[in-house]
Amino acid sequence: YHPDSIDLRLKKAAYNLQLKQWSYAKDEYDYVLFRQPDNIAALYYRAYVNEQIGRYNFARIDYENLLKQVPGNFEAQLGYALLNQKDKHYTEAYNQINRLVQQFPDSAVAYAARAGIEVERGMLELAEYDYEEAVKRDPSTDYLVSLADVRIRLRKYSEARKVLEGMVKNGIPRAALKELYDRLEKRN
Repeated sequence: YHPDSIDLRLKKAAYNLQLKQWSYAKDEYDYVLFRQPDNIAALYYRAYVNEQIGRYNFARIDYENLLKQVPGNFEAQLGYALLNQKDKHYTEAYNQINRLVQQFPDSAVAYAARAGIEVERGMLELAEYDYEEAVKRDPSTDYLVSLADVRIRLRKYSEARKVLEGMVKNGIPRAALKELYDRLEKRN
């Protein structure tokens, strides 16, 4: 009944995203942006969709346009840095993630994202520090698991065991951490 409704198009695109129907979602975002070139939601999600379908240069353009409209937006900066890492623009990605950590020093997500990039690049000591900082800000299970993983890789077995034991003490089933415990046992 309302084929020109931007709100309905955005809702349909959101369902397409949930179903991982990337091309349908992209078509909807293209439609919205043709009519409203400054629509922030459409720019952000089309960048995400373009990244999912391997159109990195188009995703980069969308992130840049979004950041022109909303400078300093956390999600856009994070997405842009992770896109550059995925697209092997390593220096640019690392510079962007460093700026993000400086801009949002209280964000566990920023530290964890930087740690993820550092792990990917083999900078394990730096990753350990960043995961520690993420855990200080948000002691979530994912950050603790990543910290334990990095410490095992660094052969800091007793420190990794302390992290795992702390998680078990706080209610995480030991069976859920079996892979990490197995890696510890093989190394000792």
